[in-house]
Amino acid sequence: MHHDVPLIATIAVSFGFAAILGYLADRLQLPPLVGYLLAGILMGPITPGFVADTGLASQLAEIGVILLMFGVGLHFSARDLLAVRGVAIPGAIVQILVATLLGVGLAEWWGWSLGAGIVFGLSLSVASTVVLLKALEERNLVNAASGRVAVGWLIVEDLAMVLALVLLPALAELLGGHAPSGAHGAAMPLPLTIALTLLQVGAFAAMAIFLGPKVVPWLLIRVARTGSRELFTLTVLALALGIAFGSAQIFGVSFALGAFFAGVVMSESSLSHRAAADSLPLQNAFSVLFFVSVGMLFDPSILLRQPLGVLSALLLIIVGKGVISFVVVTLLRYPIGMGLTVAGGLAQIGEFSFILAGLGVTLGLLPTDGQDIILASAIISITLNPIVCAGAEALHGYIQRRWPQSARHGHANFDLLNDELDNIRAITEAREHQHQLEMRELSETFPLFANVDENSQEELLLLFRPKSALPGERVMRKGDRGGGMYFLSAGAVEVQLPDDAIRLEPGAFFGEMALLSGGRRNADVVAVDFCHFFVLERRDFNMFTAKHPALRQMVSEMARERTEMNVMRQKRVPSPGIAS
Repeated sequence: MHHDVPLIATIAVSFGFAAILGYLADRLQLPPLVGYLLAGILMGPITPGFVADTGLASQLAEIGVILLMFGVGLHFSARDLLAVRGVAIPGAIVQILVATLLGVGLAEWWGWSLGAGIVFGLSLSVASTVVLLKALEERNLVNAASGRVAVGWLIVEDLAMVLALVLLPALAELLGGHAPSGAHGAAMPLPLTIALTLLQVGAFAAMAIFLGPKVVPWLLIRVARTGSRELFTLTVLALALGIAFGSAQIFGVSFALGAFFAGVVMSESSLSHRAAADSLPLQNAFSVLFFVSVGMLFDPSILLRQPLGVLSALLLIIVGKGVISFVVVTLLRYPIGMGLTVAGGLAQIGEFSFILAGLGVTLGLLPTDGQDIILASAIISITLNPIVCAGAEALHGYIQRRWPQSARHGHANFDLLNDELDNIRAITEAREHQHQLEMRELSETFPLFANVDENSQEELLLLFRPKSALPGERVMRKGDRGGGMYFLSAGAVEVQLPDDAIRLEPGAFFGEMALLSGGRRNADVVAVDFCHFFVLERRDFNMFTAKHPALRQMVSEMARERTEMNVMRQKRVPSPGIAS
């Protein structure tokens, strides 16, 4: 029995503590994430008992962030991003700049260097992906205009932080720190570093927009046609994690951003809903590990060593960023309610803040106390965020009651944005409706499949090969090998027997006898009208019916009855028969 199993121990204890403390927090009318953070504190190095591997925990938490952003991307589209660009891009840029300047001001007040102030301000300017999405999901705002703006805002913040992570090592010496040994950015001129970063991000965006929609949906369909549920789920996870990892390694963007674009690309596929359903349990489970890993990093002694520092940082995060976000949204002539929603959702910090703080300490720019202040303010802001969001909603209600005319502010821009998002949503819903219509028509046209479950019907649609025939065209030739089974969805055909012709209408199928027996076709089949067929090839027929033995039994029984009818017809018994 092996006892050195840190990965299994970290996962098992994290899930166990998080489940227990999350339940207790819920019973105390607190958000479950408070329990998750407490679980991390109990597993951290500052408390007695079990100490989890923080390195492993942070990597597992990153998987949660990847899957969560992938899930958001599945319900987002490039058109959504373009729709909210008018408020998300200027809003995020102004918030980052002003919050960073406020952070520099705090650092100057504490006697820190300019470099420390920039790192500190940047760390406090970017919100947590996981926390924002949880806040939006709890209020059912992910698909609302305010939620779309908040997510778009966050994407712009992530892109800005990618640039900051590249530029900090190049500027470290100028800002009073030191360049890391072996860093490529330090060996290149600053303009070249910026140009290379922008080129990498641009190349990633181009691949995601132009190449991804052609490759990823095609690959999903190919895998779905195998009929293997586990292989489909595995492919979805491989794409999410693989694109996230590859984009980080090749293009230098964050895991979360790469996963988000992987989801956006996959959302163009008709199988996106199935991909979302398959990945949802893992999203929920691993996103919990994000909060646990944050709790492990908490050092409560910073509250005694730097109480004013933590309080100042917390005020900047909650009040400063909230006010900046609200002012920017309202100045751009959007509604007060949207401004408050964005302000409340972004009034916290998370994963990028930890990365920036760690890099700042490594480069000799940020003192360790600064990193501890950032971690402490992150945990407190995450814990208070549900209260802040609820307060923002209550404030919006109060403003509407106190100043009813305020409801007209930003009404025109909001209506334009809402109309654009509604049009995008209508396109998506029409595509989904068309897919559902195809499945319903399948069971209505071919009652044979009425008792097959929805996932199997979806698989069957992927297995079918569409084929059409003009009037008089020979669809099936006597003596050919049975390569597939034909399902007639439109038009009419005649099965030409030696002494008669049998007419088949939509909903009929033929070709099953040669398929089951392995023999050759025993009659010609000719189109008498413009026909449309679904062809199920031999391999796909065997694979699908192997998983549905009752269906195979029904087809075999019908084939046996048709064979008996043909035998009776050959004996000149007046009975209708069908050949294939």
